[in-house]
Amino acid sequence: MLIAFHKPFGIVSQFTPENSAYGTLANFDLPPKVYPIGRLDADLEGLLLLSDEHGLNERLLHPRHQHRRRYWAQIERIAAPGTLKKLESGLIIQRYEIQPCRAWLLRPPPEVPARNPPIRFRKTVAACWIALELGEGKNRQVRRMTAAIGHPTLRLIRVQIGTFNLNPLMAGQWKILSPVERELVFERKLP
Repeated sequence: MLIAFHKPFGIVSQFTPENSAYGTLANFDLPPKVYPIGRLDADLEGLLLLSDEHGLNERLLHPRHQHRRRYWAQIERIAAPGTLKKLESGLIIQRYEIQPCRAWLLRPPPEVPARNPPIRFRKTVAACWIALELGEGKNRQVRRMTAAIGHPTLRLIRVQIGTFNLNPLMAGQWKILSPVERELVFERKLP
C-alpha cells in the first residue's frame, strides 16, 4: 500500500512523540503498520508518502536514483533570474556539494491556503514564490539553498514526487494511491 498524505505545518514525520511540542502522524487515523518514506520537518508542509512496503525508501530517496521532487518556496525579496541560476549550477553548502536543480519564479504566485501560524510579515521586505525541482533531499536542503543565495525561505511546500501532484489533497488529508497514481510517483522526469 502506498499513501499520499498532505502533511500540515507543525506535524513531525513520525508516529510517536519524542518530547516535542509538535503533533505527530498518529493524529490522522492512518492505516496500521505504515511508515513515512523519508521525512518532512515540522515546518515543511506538503506531500509525504507512507507505505507498508519495505524497500521503497531506497528506491525513492537515494540520490543515485535522481527521483525528482518539486517544492514551492516563498522567499524573502524578489529573486532575480541570475540569482536562481546559482541554484541551477549547484552550490557548496557546509562542505557538501548540492547537485544542480531546476529553479524558476512562480508567476502568478500559487494560490495556497494561509498557514497557521502565519509566516512572518515585514512591510518593507517583499516576498515571492519560486519552484525548485531536486533529485536529492538532504536535511533542510531547500532552506539552506535559498539562504545561500540571499533569499531565506519563509514557507516551504513539497507539491510533487515523480509526476504525482499533491492537489487536490488539503492539509491533513490522505489517500491510498491507485495503481495509476502509484506509477506517477515512480516516474522520474517531471513535466
